[in-house]
Amino acid sequence: MSLYLSAAEATVSPATSWLSGSGNIYTDILIITFVIVMVALLVFAIVIQRAMRSILQITMPEAVELEAEKVRVAKIRRREKWKSTWNNILGLHRLEEEKDIMIDHEYDGIVELDNPIPVWFNVLFYSTVVFGFIYLLVYHVFGWGMNQDQEYIHEVAQAEKAKLAYLAQSASLVDESSVEFNEALAPAGKAIFMANCAACHGNNGEGTIGPNLADRYWLHGGEIKDIFKTVKYGVPEKGMVPWEQTLTPAQIAEVSSYIITLRDSNPANAKAAEGTEVKVYASEGGETAGVVADDAVDQ
Repeated sequence: MSLYLSAAEATVSPATSWLSGSGNIYTDILIITFVIVMVALLVFAIVIQRAMRSILQITMPEAVELEAEKVRVAKIRRREKWKSTWNNILGLHRLEEEKDIMIDHEYDGIVELDNPIPVWFNVLFYSTVVFGFIYLLVYHVFGWGMNQDQEYIHEVAQAEKAKLAYLAQSASLVDESSVEFNEALAPAGKAIFMANCAACHGNNGEGTIGPNLADRYWLHGGEIKDIFKTVKYGVPEKGMVPWEQTLTPAQIAEVSSYIITLRDSNPANAKAAEGTEVKVYASEGGETAGVVADDAVDQ
């Protein structure tokens, strides 16, 4: 029971804990009293301040008016100062000030004003000079930042990583209906073949327990889709286990592409041909994906 109570107490939110008090009734009463007294003092101070102002307005109206006038003048001065500062930043002048910046020559009654460059323009110009100097130091003197060539190389590397990640994801989505032969996958497929398939099909696909994979005779079709399907689902009644639980779709695609590269390699000690010969494959311009001789599988 004590453990349960401790866990329940630990889950109490701060708001609930505050509402429940400190647990000591005298401390809670003291805190509530203190809050009430502070609120009462604040209200009392506001009432006293208003009463004093009313008394001053009755007894010394001149002082009150003088104070209000000082406040009004101070507000006008602040407004004028801000307006003057803003005009200086923008390089603006009042009409009555134009006589002070007038140039001592005229033409056909037209006079020219000696308007200085606005402060904002000078600030912008000199800030670009400072920025250019800092840019020169950072990118071309100390080499802290990447220049255009380095940025290009970096972005190409990032794009290559993104491409590989996309291809890896796409490879995991491949199946027997979408797989295509890719010779670039053959090296990776060879490693998978040597680790999982060579025991039955030989190191070079010449066939041992399993059939020969290096000729053009197949028991279940020799196209890439046929091979992928056979590797994926296997033929348990013939002793070949399904590999879909062991290999990923990408790995099955790799080993299938490698098996395609074994075609017509004529390895030594090749096992006798089995199944039906597929003379022309789809990848070689054929219209069909091979002929199935029986219910066995050449994988």
